[in-house]
Amino acid sequence: MNKELVLVIDFGGQYNQLIARRVRECGVYCEVHPYTLSVEKIREMNPKGIIFTGGPNSVYAEDSPLCDKELLEAGIPILGICYGSQLMAHVLGGKVATAPVSEYGKTEVNINKESKIFEGISSPTICWMSHTDYIEKTPEGFKIIAHTPVCPVAAMEAEERKLYAVQFHPEVMHTQEGTKMISNFLYNVCECSGDWKMDAFVEKTIQEIREKVGNGKALCALSGGVDSSVAAVLLSKAIGNQLTCVFVDHGLLRKNEADEVEEIFGPNGPYNLNFIRVNAQERFYEKLKGVEDPEQKRKIIGEEFIRVFEEEAKKIGAVDFLVQGTIYPDIIESGLGKSAVIKSHHNVGGLPDCVDFKEIIEPLRLLFKDEVRKAGLELGLPEKLVYRQPFPGPGLGVRIIGEVTAEKVRIVQDADAIYREEIEKAGLNRSIGQYFAALTNMRSVGVMGDERTYDYAIVLRAVETSDFMTATSVNLPWEVLERVTTRIVNEVKGVNRVLYDCTGKPPATIELE
Repeated sequence: MNKELVLVIDFGGQYNQLIARRVRECGVYCEVHPYTLSVEKIREMNPKGIIFTGGPNSVYAEDSPLCDKELLEAGIPILGICYGSQLMAHVLGGKVATAPVSEYGKTEVNINKESKIFEGISSPTICWMSHTDYIEKTPEGFKIIAHTPVCPVAAMEAEERKLYAVQFHPEVMHTQEGTKMISNFLYNVCECSGDWKMDAFVEKTIQEIREKVGNGKALCALSGGVDSSVAAVLLSKAIGNQLTCVFVDHGLLRKNEADEVEEIFGPNGPYNLNFIRVNAQERFYEKLKGVEDPEQKRKIIGEEFIRVFEEEAKKIGAVDFLVQGTIYPDIIESGLGKSAVIKSHHNVGGLPDCVDFKEIIEPLRLLFKDEVRKAGLELGLPEKLVYRQPFPGPGLGVRIIGEVTAEKVRIVQDADAIYREEIEKAGLNRSIGQYFAALTNMRSVGVMGDERTYDYAIVLRAVETSDFMTATSVNLPWEVLERVTTRIVNEVKGVNRVLYDCTGKPPATIELE
């Protein structure tokens, strides 16, 4: 499958992953790359189209990220969004300046319905604006195709050159017809056919893995979570008994989860995998003793994972490949090009410099979470497994603020088990993107049985998300929260307070660390 490609060129915008998601939802494969990607490399990649993201800078400032004018003259269809639209205007000889009136939030935009990107769009239409600069003068040859009362160039086009620019953000849900606009760009301007289908991805990936591994052996880092489970079954389909799955019980799993993983993937499970369980709880606790910094914890856990795998590989003999369930948000959050590192994922930025394997295979590294689930269903995995709650590679190590100890692990395991049980009883488990309990590093005074207590506070989190790059907190029914709280403080020793996290992503991340 020689899939079509659309490039999202990142200029530091907070919505770059959302743009990629919208493109893929329209059936076109998409990748995010930094603005430093050369014109020569872009030509080699032969994209059907390019989208410039937004960004926090002013294009006329000295240190602002720019693009080569050659790229805008290469004949490749380009859509500029927000900063990307101003960049297009600036580079091609227009004028960008501080707007007399800034625009933020939902805005009525009047559009020219004759434009290819506005086909089938109502006028006016509600769009999401977020800008302090504006295009004061369009470049030569450009036509204004949208405006608001205070933004004379809300969109512009040079139709023959296939250059389009919008000041608003079509990728966010607040722009009511935004996905249609992106689809119009992909199909009306870029002339894509829409060949991004999950069955084709699975088939092609299995073929590529067979060619890469040949007669070699592979070791899969199996956590029992959605990502690593899908990766394991994908590899099993490709190379059969050349694959060995190693499950490391690092003592940072959810309550009873280690036994559940062995039940599914072990010798008596349905998948006929070569399965090894390594009990390494004490080893990880010792490495984490006294460590409070979250990045350091992630890196320690990531390195220790690899060392355990290396040791198991030596026992098996001549293992060439390490398989991981890395997905696209892991790559992006761990730092893409010159993008900021949000947090080092144990299977990306958390890896040690020296890894004793010929190569690492990450068959899901270009997929978002919902796409991984689709791949799992395509592979025949049961829905219960495919839709199980996501769990971070470092496990409870990043759901325990501060130092990790066996006692703290017990507390958060018990609290989390109660929370998940009550969410399922309430029938909310499939409607919430992710939910879990975490342990704060805060201890506070309480009173239980007429006696003073000085115990920990548990924080509950529940978010709605499709791609795990952005998320909003869930407005859980109060009776559910009340029931969970009562059970936790009554049943979990060492806890006298329960809090609920109402923060979205951004500004927070989904996990606490």
